Amino acid sequence: MRITMIKIGNVKLKLDYYTGKDVYSDGEIEDEILEIVKTQNDFTEILATDNRWPILYHLSPSRRNLLEWYHFDKNKTLLEIGAGCGALTGLFAEKCSSVTAIELSKRRAEIIAHRNKEQSNLEIIVANVNDVKFKNKFDYITLIGVFEYAGKYMESLTPYEDFLALVKNMLKEDGVLIIAIENKLGLKYWGGCREDHTGKLFDGIEGYVSDNMIKTFSKFELENLLQKAGFKHQNYYYPIPDYKIPTNIFSDQHLPKAGLTDNIFINYDMNRLSLFNEKLAFNNIVDNFDVFSNSFLVFAEMR
Repeated sequence: MRITMIKIGNVKLKLDYYTGKDVYSDGEIEDEILEIVKTQNDFTEILATDNRWPILYHLSPSRRNLLEWYHFDKNKTLLEIGAGCGALTGLFAEKCSSVTAIELSKRRAEIIAHRNKEQSNLEIIVANVNDVKFKNKFDYITLIGVFEYAGKYMESLTPYEDFLALVKNMLKEDGVLIIAIENKLGLKYWGGCREDHTGKLFDGIEGYVSDNMIKTFSKFELENLLQKAGFKHQNYYYPIPDYKIPTNIFSDQHLPKAGLTDNIFINYDMNRLSLFNEKLAFNNIVDNFDVFSNSFLVFAEMR
């Protein structure tokens, strides 16, 4: 008999759509992460002694900086698409009445469940969001490091437009879509950092000529995609050094000033080149910081 739901602590993990294959994974290190979260709630010692990027990315409490400040309505519901290993899922469960997390990987879903096993308002669905049918719409939907993959997981000639249409149909009329994504024109990419998803120098700047079905966007492109999808109101924020491990978050109402150098140029995940003096370059482009920010955090609404 096929098992369609298991409980880990108070968390429901639903397997109705699971095909038996984990489509997206960081590899064997996720087995290590699963064993860690089964036995530990505090990752301070591990983070101090293990410098591997997946450990930092999935377990660092600094991940919460991205949205810990945001005023979520405690009475509202949230859909987290592409929850990863749950770096932000616990935060959402603390701030909303109920959270539904969707993740392609059963192993990742188990990691999320174990690290949030005390949360009774959380359910996790192992699935491609394209396959899931919901009875009710959501007040918040998050795409944190997800939108750039639409070209890979949507069978469409216009995957990014169609993915936004899909998400819009899951969102209440007065709901908020929250997107975090790299800026393909980010200053770090000009300065010698490799594109986060392809590992190639200048890949986004050159327009992703390799066409691996994963791509990010400039602010202008992202604004247009959201506007055409019906998200009339968009508020942009600019995490430093990026949305993954943010230490500062700026907005159009409060942009950084020349001379700000703290943690702007850190690049955790890959070796990089250093092609110019980034502090001087930052001071020179600071009046256009929204164009050259390494990543965006966007709150988009239909009305």
